Amino acid sequence: MNWDQIEGKWSQIRGEIRQKWGKLTDNDLEIVADSKDKFVGRIQDRYGIAKEEAQQQLDEWLKTIGPGEPRSRRRVKQIPVEQLNPEAGTVGDER
Repeated sequence: MNWDQIEGKWSQIRGEIRQKWGKLTDNDLEIVADSKDKFVGRIQDRYGIAKEEAQQQLDEWLKTIGPGEPRSRRRVKQIPVEQLNPEAGTVGDER
């Protein structure tokens, strides 16, 4: 996912950002919402790391969330156990 997509879904992904960078406050996220550079700077400040390290962390995180909706909003298709392993039988079925 690129930064333009992040900006468009900012309110939806704030929870994921807080999971990744727990030292960032809600106020921090309000301040950096419109700027990737501000976001990198805030990571740098809160974690006491070099700008390059903060940028690398953000770039790596952007790769993990991929296209589409954030992980917290994605739906997972539930598949019955029997379809995963047809020989499994039912729960409690001792063969």
